[in-house]
Amino acid sequence: MPQPLSEASPNPDPEQVTADAMSSTTHIDPLLGQPLLEVERDGVHFTLLGTAHVSRASVDAVHSLLNERHYDAVAVELCESRYGGMRNPDALASLDLFRVVREGKTGMVAANLALAAYQRRLAEQLGVEPGAEMRAGFEEAEKRGLPVWRIDRDVGTTLRRTYAAVGWWDRIKLLSGLMASVIVDDGVDEAEIERLKNGDVLESTFSEFAQRSKGLHHALIAERDLFMAAALRQQAKGKSGQRVLAIVGAGHLAGLAEHLKSNQGDPSNQQAELNALPPPGRWGLWIAIILAILVLGGFAWGFSQGTDVGADLVLNWVLATGLLGALGCTLAGGHPLSILGAFIASPLTPLHPALSSGTVSALIEATVRKPTVADFARLRDDVTSPRGWWRNRVARVLLNFFLTSFGTSIGVYFAGYKILERML
Repeated sequence: MPQPLSEASPNPDPEQVTADAMSSTTHIDPLLGQPLLEVERDGVHFTLLGTAHVSRASVDAVHSLLNERHYDAVAVELCESRYGGMRNPDALASLDLFRVVREGKTGMVAANLALAAYQRRLAEQLGVEPGAEMRAGFEEAEKRGLPVWRIDRDVGTTLRRTYAAVGWWDRIKLLSGLMASVIVDDGVDEAEIERLKNGDVLESTFSEFAQRSKGLHHALIAERDLFMAAALRQQAKGKSGQRVLAIVGAGHLAGLAEHLKSNQGDPSNQQAELNALPPPGRWGLWIAIILAILVLGGFAWGFSQGTDVGADLVLNWVLATGLLGALGCTLAGGHPLSILGAFIASPLTPLHPALSSGTVSALIEATVRKPTVADFARLRDDVTSPRGWWRNRVARVLLNFFLTSFGTSIGVYFAGYKILERML
């Protein structure tokens, strides 16, 4: 009587045995080589995972930790605005462009778009969604019903404090870093991203000089280390015995761990201090006052010398400021009415800040060439290339503001120098 076949053949195929052996030996632990620190504070156990924000290995590490270990909460290096943007990529469609221009938030919106464009371009090169490890963290937490703590400082506050913390030369480099993030298209391979572990898009954008500028490094990295440690301590109050996974850029790992272990300050007070916006520098106000006195005093002096001299100074002022402001608007692809508005407003800008030529021309541009729903929908893609900034009506309004203001500034200082030269 034939014997029944066993479940495992006594003489397995040698090729199958080799394949199985190779499969078992080539399995790589997703946490291997990933920066991990364990910190105990006030009865709460924190697991700090350092990540690169454009990295498949970091995404795998997040999934591995949440699948294999138990946590009571997940903290991510996101502020509320960035968290909302990741959860709702179409949020830009509800952007009130007129309000942005009127309230002087054009710079913040443009900076955010430039940073997003830089991160998006890197992600497209590597085939990884921007901030994928952060998204993996909060999505996995939500699946498990775990609270998600957003512990980073608002990106707009960080940029404002950074801008105020450095001198005028570093400010130029700061702005050039933002511009380079849009127009420079150098390839970056995944291995380099993994080696650098720069932390996040802010540090990556300004990596060329962040380490050489104490003020820039302090506002971009050191302050946020302290802010995130305070946010973790604040969120963990009254939660003794819980375990928290904190996902942060690897560049923040050491500083965050140190503050989390040793800082004794009140966390809510520390967050309030680090959220405070610095007062506007007095030097800018004094320059504006001196410039206005120079211009008006020059006109008065000119008319005291004769009507023809005074009229000549006024005409030169109007033409220099108006034409250069209009030229800036033209370079931004402005509508003829926007260009006319820039020409009219530019001579008045130094005398009355509320009549900023950039604001006037941008508002006219947004009115006569009102951005469509499609413009808002394409904004995230268009700002990844220089051409897209001119093609998209939303981005072009922002360009209009900056280039018109820049042209007016050149005209103001050129015409002011001519007045001073004439008086001397």
